[in-house]
Amino acid sequence: MGYRDTVVQLNDYRRQIGGIKAKIRELQAGIAPEPVADYRFATLSGPVLLSELFGDKNELFVIHNMGKGCAYCTLWADGFNGVQHHLRDRAAFVVSSPDSPAAQQEFALSRGWRFPMVSHAGSSFAEDMGYRREGKFWPGVSAFRKQEGGIVRISDAGLGPDDVFCVVWSFLDLLGVGTDGWRPRFSY
Repeated sequence: MGYRDTVVQLNDYRRQIGGIKAKIRELQAGIAPEPVADYRFATLSGPVLLSELFGDKNELFVIHNMGKGCAYCTLWADGFNGVQHHLRDRAAFVVSSPDSPAAQQEFALSRGWRFPMVSHAGSSFAEDMGYRREGKFWPGVSAFRKQEGGIVRISDAGLGPDDVFCVVWSFLDLLGVGTDGWRPRFSY
């Protein structure tokens, strides 16, 4: 199949993906919220409650990051750093990891990250949200909403190669071979 014919077919698939994304949004809009506890996190400024992470917003994104030892989580966080100010215009945004607040700050400074971070070490937050299983942490994102009577989780999604939260995967797909064995590193 020639280049132009292939592009026509690829664009048709991309339109189909757009239609599926519309169905996902519609289903998401009708989800039954899940009540959650007002978890306590650690920061360099002291303890902070989940309810306080909302600031003046009604919605909150919490990134479930595995910590400074994960090159994939670093890749995602590097990307979030570039869009977090856009997201924070609409909803609060914070990255949570099991690392200590001091370790988080040191790593964030080395990467130039500008988003807030909290440590969930010593709490059941990651496990309760489904991002710690069998003793291992997993990457993801949860969306929360404040409502009368407490906090609810309205969505969550795991992060992984080929997810829609990291533009790197889409760029690599344009090469026709995907990652082809490529893995993110802390430096190149």
